[in-house]
Amino acid sequence: MAFISVILPIFIVFAVGFLGQRLFAFDTRELSTMALFLISPFLVFETFYTNTLSMDYVYLAVYTVVLSGFLLISLQLWGRFKGWKRNETAGVMLSGSFMNNGNYGAPLALFVFGAAGMEIAIILMVFQQLMMSTVGIFIAAKGGAAEKNSISTAFKSVVRMPILYAALLGIALQLAAVELSSSLAEVVSLIAGAAIPVIMIVLGMQLANVPLKRVRYSLLTATVVSRLIVSPVLAFLLVWGMPLEADVKLVMILMAATPTSANITLYALRFRTEPEFVSLATLITTVLTLLTIPIVLWLLPGV
Repeated sequence: MAFISVILPIFIVFAVGFLGQRLFAFDTRELSTMALFLISPFLVFETFYTNTLSMDYVYLAVYTVVLSGFLLISLQLWGRFKGWKRNETAGVMLSGSFMNNGNYGAPLALFVFGAAGMEIAIILMVFQQLMMSTVGIFIAAKGGAAEKNSISTAFKSVVRMPILYAALLGIALQLAAVELSSSLAEVVSLIAGAAIPVIMIVLGMQLANVPLKRVRYSLLTATVVSRLIVSPVLAFLLVWGMPLEADVKLVMILMAATPTSANITLYALRFRTEPEFVSLATLITTVLTLLTIPIVLWLLPGV
């Protein structure tokens, strides 16, 4: 019953977005852009501004790069072994390697570990967003048909990401011991507080747009296994020897068990890199976490 009390509120909010999209057919691309570029930066800024800098940031960054990198390389090799087409391999790499630390992981960490857990999830979200905005776009461009100059596109995407600048600004103001005025701090807190429910609803809307067509089971199986089984197991092995607090390690493992990142769908659409499959993988992995997340929570000590 404890598992249900954690998972159920998250999926109820997703359902609100799902039903709203079915009823009113909102422009989810515009809403996703709004959540990513307008609201999320305030949450990221507040997180990096209020949390004391430490070596934990370095470990979290290394963990993100190693985890995603291992999954990407493994899926690429598996695709070659299975003889998949380039676009199919790229679609599986995108959907099987990048976790949803944002509009799924952050609220999940909040419900399980409280505000401190959500802050760790947000830091991981920033690092992974950098990975997706560089390596992810490179893979999408190489595997798709809409763009050839992938390196240039990746660089432009990185410099346009306000989340990066929000994190750097928060760190800079913290290091400079700059104290925000009470009114400005209230504004930041007000908008930051809206980020989690908004992006959760947007994810529900995105899931409502997933086309349920013919399923390629070999591709989907590889994605599900990588995203929901290999990823948390690998995360457990990676954090084992890191000099981090136990709760931080638990959050890192839990975030590795989250479904496919919803933002990856946007990249797949942009570069025509198996967008229907990536969207379906996002939906399937999200639904399957109703089974897998409770198992992970049960296995995690002290949760």
